[in-house]
Amino acid sequence: MNGLCRALGAGLLALLMGCASTAPRPDCSAAHAVPWQAVVPGLWVWQPDVVGEVSAANAGHVVPTSVVVSGGEALVIDPGPSHRHGLRVRDSLACRFGAQVRWVVNTHAHAENVLANSAFADRLAAGQLEILSSDGTRSAMQQRCAACLASLGERAGQGAMAGTGIVLPSRVLKTGELLRVGPHTLRVLPPAPGHTESDLVLWDEASRVVWAGGLVVDQRLPELAQGGVDAWLSALDRIAALRPRHVIGNTVSSTLDDRALPPAVVVTRAYLAELRARVLAAMDEGRHAGESALITMPAYARWAGYAQRQGFNVQRAWRELEPVWMERGPGQ
Repeated sequence: MNGLCRALGAGLLALLMGCASTAPRPDCSAAHAVPWQAVVPGLWVWQPDVVGEVSAANAGHVVPTSVVVSGGEALVIDPGPSHRHGLRVRDSLACRFGAQVRWVVNTHAHAENVLANSAFADRLAAGQLEILSSDGTRSAMQQRCAACLASLGERAGQGAMAGTGIVLPSRVLKTGELLRVGPHTLRVLPPAPGHTESDLVLWDEASRVVWAGGLVVDQRLPELAQGGVDAWLSALDRIAALRPRHVIGNTVSSTLDDRALPPAVVVTRAYLAELRARVLAAMDEGRHAGESALITMPAYARWAGYAQRQGFNVQRAWRELEPVWMERGPGQ
């Protein structure tokens, strides 16, 4: 009997080892290392080399990718612009941390944040991970991602986008839901329609880290393509009320002073508040929407994307604020 048990045990062990060996493993000797930077223990970010617009030189990597890692599991937030980028994230987590990606979160529906979902499509199909977002982000991806993929291919280059496909979130997150990765608990806050129709905000209270997606920027001009000035300012006020030490958005910003906000929250709010004030002042002066190009903001002229987006932001803000101006009356 003991011999039979030993034989059965050896057979079971061999079977388990055989199953484990079939799991795809990256060639770590050939893997292109990712320069992860620690924010707090267990939380890492991969930042762009320089602040800039999407180009062939940066292959579309213009916003940070962040990961929470613990106990061989990883949660990836905003996986990046392409299949190739996502594979680097996936392989690096396996090689450097011995971690498999269990969750991918899309904070909002912009191509440079979400198109790397395709690097995780096989694990999604196998039921080994979930791709998560707000309902509004999933709907926006359905509507826009095909056009965004084509646009990113033109700007970043088809080589950089090779193999990239559109993979939609598999599950919608609910306000108040908790995402747990080891000691980290990320709470889903109400979506904020500021930068886009549905900007997801996550809050790790113990580490005082907030993920703000495209709501927080620095040295790269905000984009009002689908959002609104007043809603965005309100969203920043709610983020400020959390008193975070670290904010991860279109940049990574931290403070060592608990009485101060991370600087990027302050400068993002300053840009939007000045934009709002200048548009209303132009209306007070009797200007019309066709003269919106006259509204410049020299303090931000050196920010990446100023030439491409400042005029559009003014026009978008003008359309939003004209009813506000008419209701309050000139000069008030």
